[in-house]
Amino acid sequence: MFLLAGLVVGFCIGAYLFVDTRARTFINLPHCITTCLSTKELGGLLVSIGVQKTPALLPDIALETEHVIALKSPQPLATVDYLILPKKDILDLGDVSSEDAVYITESFEVMAELIRSQHLTKYRVIINGPGYQQVRYLHFHLLSE
Repeated sequence: MFLLAGLVVGFCIGAYLFVDTRARTFINLPHCITTCLSTKELGGLLVSIGVQKTPALLPDIALETEHVIALKSPQPLATVDYLILPKKDILDLGDVSSEDAVYITESFEVMAELIRSQHLTKYRVIINGPGYQQVRYLHFHLLSE
């Protein structure tokens, strides 16, 4: 009886957590060839769940809007390194569609607000493609020295 209840509860929690995520290669086992269980794919799935379902648990949030979260990078590439994360599971820039326009536009608005509030004059914005992403989830780095 407890086992059945645990399975039902686990199924419901899993359905809630994964409902808005894109298929990852390790979930899509029939099409899995060489990238199954890659850390990039698993990391992207965990970021997606964190950003969409539990944003309050993310560390060092600098700014949050309806569609975007900006946080200080846990592995900074520069003195100032913010990660700008859309609250939609977009794998990479090649995965962007017209329905994602609000997430992309708001990402740039958040970056502009951070630039103004931090008085940044020398900065870079980096967007990596899938071959360079450490986590398979569209995100922007706002960097400054």
